[in-house]
Amino acid sequence: MDTNSLILAGTSLGVMGLVFGAALAFASKKFAVEVDPRVIAVRDAVPGANCGACGYPGCDGFASAVVRGVAPVNGCPVGGAPVATMVAQIMGLEAGTTVKKVAKVKCEGHDENCGNRFDYDGFDSCVAANMLNGGPKKCLYGCMGLGSCVQICPFDALIINDKGLAEVDPEKCTACNKCVEICPKAVISLVPYEQLTIVACNNKDKGPQVKKNCSVACIACGICERNCPHDAIHVVNNLAEIDYDKCTNCMICVEKCPTKAIQGNLELRTVEVTV
Repeated sequence: MDTNSLILAGTSLGVMGLVFGAALAFASKKFAVEVDPRVIAVRDAVPGANCGACGYPGCDGFASAVVRGVAPVNGCPVGGAPVATMVAQIMGLEAGTTVKKVAKVKCEGHDENCGNRFDYDGFDSCVAANMLNGGPKKCLYGCMGLGSCVQICPFDALIINDKGLAEVDPEKCTACNKCVEICPKAVISLVPYEQLTIVACNNKDKGPQVKKNCSVACIACGICERNCPHDAIHVVNNLAEIDYDKCTNCMICVEKCPTKAIQGNLELRTVEVTV
């Protein structure tokens, strides 16, 4: 190929590049989707955990949903009340009441209270163990202590304690819901941060069978239900459940429960009354 041909080829490629570049620039402006500046402002206001606890795919999804009016301004559980206030200001709305919640493991079935049906020698994963006939524990509803929740928590808010059960640090927990979703036994739930009284059991079998499996399980006797002065606790599907909107943390149910399946911070209640 002679010199003139090379020059012509180079010139042609240069012209084509300029034409395509101009076309792309025109298209980017012509078909550009304008982003509402409030979406960017909301996105900058939230913590950026991208945990999905709000019900949307990451913080960008939440910000877009808030601006579209389909997500509440206080819908970020990680950010809590401070973030809700900022987002409300951006949107020109009232933040409303935000109740801080934390995860709670509803089980006290460690080895002394609840034995195993077989020895498990597999992955340190509750999800994997649960595939083997429901896992090794006698109670098929309890915590297996293999740490799937610990592994997935993005805030280092869970540990496996010295009793072999998952335990939540309420000061680190942001109620992102990841541990709740991954637990194959549904033994973790979100409760109000201020809640002192908890049903520490997840077993829904009938009383006689429950006692064979775990010494501290709820036996659905109904004593708590009959003694609660606020109608805040009822036996549903063989398991006591607390209505947190009605519960006043009087802890009468804690004192009356024959198996100690209902737990509460009696010392804190005494301090509050004394003060």
